[in-house]
Amino acid sequence: MSSHVVLVTGAATGIGNLTARALAAAGHTVFASMRDPFGRNTPRSRELLDLAARENIDLRVVELDVQSQDSADNAVTSILAETGRLDVVVHNAGHLMVGFAEAFTAEDLAHLMDVNVLGMQRVNRAALPHLRSRGEGLLVYVGSSTSVVLPPFLAPYVASKAAFDALARTTAYEVGQFGIESTIVMPGPFTSGTEHFPNAGRAGDRTVTAAYAALEPMVERNEEATAGLFEENVDADPVAVADEITRVLALPRGSRPSRTVVDFTKAGVEHANEVNEEAQRNFLTRMGFAELLRPAYEREASTG
Repeated sequence: MSSHVVLVTGAATGIGNLTARALAAAGHTVFASMRDPFGRNTPRSRELLDLAARENIDLRVVELDVQSQDSADNAVTSILAETGRLDVVVHNAGHLMVGFAEAFTAEDLAHLMDVNVLGMQRVNRAALPHLRSRGEGLLVYVGSSTSVVLPPFLAPYVASKAAFDALARTTAYEVGQFGIESTIVMPGPFTSGTEHFPNAGRAGDRTVTAAYAALEPMVERNEEATAGLFEENVDADPVAVADEITRVLALPRGSRPSRTVVDFTKAGVEHANEVNEEAQRNFLTRMGFAELLRPAYEREASTG
């Protein structure tokens, strides 16, 4: 397996943190990014750097606030200055909000979209010029099964993940023509091992929230209801997502999937993906754009 230089966004906690650790352990040079790593996140960054020293792995920390284009640009510039290249971007940064759809103000939704969708766009705009100039690279998007199956009381999150998925897929059509691969990893829900539920935001309009008081017991047991989706004796550990991302990076160029699902709830997301992908293939083929469905180097290899 060749070693890659990897940027992981949102690596302070949860899936991003687990992924940074797993990729470094697999022999990659990993830049675990987070906001304020040597300020409020000093304990988190120190833990990663101590791990790197203890395990003799190439795990580094870089500051990156996905809500700032300057921060994204500076992070990529720093990585290139240290290593001379960037091979893989793992788009993981995200936030969860729980509550009743009507009670979320437009500003609430705008904030979540800024983190979960525009954050990815900022990082892509920082990294893609380098990847395009090299004619290769890999974008890994940590999406969500909620873009297919729609759980209740998570309207802003579900909407943001659907937008994230659509932007990732349509971006893939274009950057693929420069030899850049894209894989969307779709985790199912996890109720332990991440800080999504404990750190979830709530709707800003308390008056409207109060009007939905009759439904509040459902919201309160949402995490428990989600945990009930797992079969008995199933270890729904988010490290499985990190392991899947590690597997994808180890695959030879040209054999990586456009999508992969890590879901312990058996929600049927894989079947829905198959139907959707077939519809997309047919649609683009009828438009005369079938070549956008595969990275350019694959077309060259198959016709050369």
